[in-house]
Amino acid sequence: MKKWIEKEIKSFGCAFKGLRIFFKTEMHAKIHLAAALTVVVAGLFFRIKPWEWALVILAIAMVLTAEALNTAIEKLTDRLWPEHHPQAAFIKDVAAAGVLIAAIAAAAIGIIVFLPYLLAKNCN
Repeated sequence: MKKWIEKEIKSFGCAFKGLRIFFKTEMHAKIHLAAALTVVVAGLFFRIKPWEWALVILAIAMVLTAEALNTAIEKLTDRLWPEHHPQAAFIKDVAAAGVLIAAIAAAAIGIIVFLPYLLAKNCN
C-alpha cells in the first residue's frame, strides 16, 4: 500500500511538472490562461450562479485540456517526423482543430452565461 501511495504522489508530481512546463513554454497556453483568468474575474464581478460557475469551469478545463493535448501531439509529431511530411501536417492540423472546437464551445458558453448580465448592466 505504501509503495502504491508513493507511486501516486510521484505521478501527481509529474503532472504538476507538466503544468509548469506547459504554462512556462507555450504561448497559446499563456493566452488561454489569461482568458480564463479574465472570465473568472468577470464571474466574480457579476456574481454568477453556481450552475453558471460549473459551465465556466468546464469550458476553461475543456480548452486548457485541448491545448495541452494539442501541444503534446505537436511535440510528438515533430519528433517522429522532423522533416516536413504530409501525414505530420494532417495530424497537427486535426489536433489544432480540436482546440478550435473547444474554444468555440467555450465562447458559446461565455455568451450564454455572461450576455444576460451584460444586457442587464446596460439597461440600468
